[in-house]
Amino acid sequence: MCLLSFSSSPFLFHFLVFSSFDVFTPSFYISSLLIHILTSSFPSLIPLQQVHFDFMDPPAPETLMRALELLNYLGALDDEGELTQVGSLMAEFPLDPQLSKMIVASPQFKCSNEAVSIAAMLSIPNVFVRPREAARAADEAKAKFAHIDGDHLTLLNVYHAYKQHSGNDNGGGGYTGMDEDGGKGSSVGDWCFQNYLNSRALKSADNVRRQLVGLCNRMGIELVSTDFKSKEYYTNIRKAITSGYFMQVAHLSARDKKYLTAKDHEAVFLHPSTSLNDKPEWVLYHEFVLTSRNYIRTVTDIRGEWLVDLAPHYFDLENFPAGEAKRSLERLYVKREGGRR
Repeated sequence: MCLLSFSSSPFLFHFLVFSSFDVFTPSFYISSLLIHILTSSFPSLIPLQQVHFDFMDPPAPETLMRALELLNYLGALDDEGELTQVGSLMAEFPLDPQLSKMIVASPQFKCSNEAVSIAAMLSIPNVFVRPREAARAADEAKAKFAHIDGDHLTLLNVYHAYKQHSGNDNGGGGYTGMDEDGGKGSSVGDWCFQNYLNSRALKSADNVRRQLVGLCNRMGIELVSTDFKSKEYYTNIRKAITSGYFMQVAHLSARDKKYLTAKDHEAVFLHPSTSLNDKPEWVLYHEFVLTSRNYIRTVTDIRGEWLVDLAPHYFDLENFPAGEAKRSLERLYVKREGGRR
């Protein structure tokens, strides 16, 4: 019999279930599920078969097992299913587990300030406005924020620019003086309007970030940054993102120049909205979106060696499917072992 162990935090069970759903799960179902979980009282240890949800389509036991496996890979649960120290910190954040892990791991990469900013930007609606009648102008405006390494850092650039302009309005801190429609009521409103940015979404991101900073301070997670002038500034941020999203990566096939997800070998395409101008060998993605094609959206260029360094337990070659991704990882493991001698 399989047992589920729950901590006192409602967010642990939240991401046990929520994290295991794919992009096709209706948002109203997820919202209802979260309300049910957050308002329910579970015993500390219950059989998996007895977990009950008052929904027409409750999550299957297999789904819960997938979620447990995900948390184990993230280091939130140990092999006995007990909550780890990392998991205890992750459980305090009302975020997807990957985002929580990114924040918890970010101090070791000296980029926790940036990690909470990225988490906040990923927790809100799309900040980029692209009206059909002004698509070219909107694309040109977005290009001003684009980062060569991908979309996560592009979002960080947007947030930094937003804070710079909102700081100019009120002496360096909050976000004030915005019209309800986010239009031309203040200089920061003008700036958002002129740059085709969703001012309400950015205001929400600022509020989310403030709450995440409060949680970090309460839990003793140090808020630090790498020197902006350092060549490692953006590299460290990308490593922190990888520490949470190593299970959502795709590898570029050298044969046909198409991306395949690392383990499932699902053919995917970079979303047209990406800031990437080329096709790196390895990319990390935030979302898998199915439209006319299988798209991966909000994508960042990463290095294969980060995967074997940060998640060797997940990229265990003994249980890894054959293919170009495995051969690339094999070379990286050989290179790493050679460097240790």
